[in-house]
Formats: sequence, structure tokens, C-alpha cells
Amino acid sequence: MHLRKGDTVVVLSGKEKGKRGKVLLVSPESNRAIVEAINMAVRHERPSRRNPQGGMIQKEAAIHASNLMLICPKCGKPVRTGKRLLEDGAKVRTCKKCSEIVDQG
Repeated sequence: MHLRKGDTVVVLSGKEKGKRGKVLLVSPESNRAIVEAINMAVRHERPSRRNPQGGMIQKEAAIHASNLMLICPKCGKPVRTGKRLLEDGAKVRTCKKCSEIVDQG
């Protein structure tokens, strides 16, 4: 997948088009990601010890990875990513626009 936890992304299509957020969870098996404050869904929860009052809870729902595009930390634009092999043998993601390394760690 071209996304990782902690990346900042922009939504390309759907009702949340143009919004930016931080990736909270990535699921490569289903090719989906959960983005902070994007694609909010209402869940009805019955009272429990964790939530004694119960009621309607808003939480993020998964969005398909093809509808998300990574924002480059260097140039600040939505970009496609490439992969590069460094001299020490590490694989890193690179920005296709500015050719800078995207990975934080």
C-alpha cells in the first residue's frame, strides 16, 4: 500500500472530497484506511461499563485507499509515491514531484 499510519492524506472523491486528515489505521488486506475526522458514521451502542449511558456514537469508518492521496511533507502537495533503495539497503517512499524522501522514520 502507498499509505502508512501517521501519513497526512487528502480525499480525492466522495462526500468528503478535498478534506485532509491523518491516517489512524491501515488495512492492506481490504485496501482501506481509517482517517481522522473523515467519513464519520453513527453507531448505536447499548449501555455498558465502558459507556454507561449508551446512545449514538460517531466514529470514523474505513475509506478505500484509492480515494486517498498522500500529501508530501516537503512540497505540501498531494503526490504519487515511488520507491527507492538506499545505499544501506533500506527501501523508502519518495515524492514523485520533488524527489524527496517521504518516510518519517
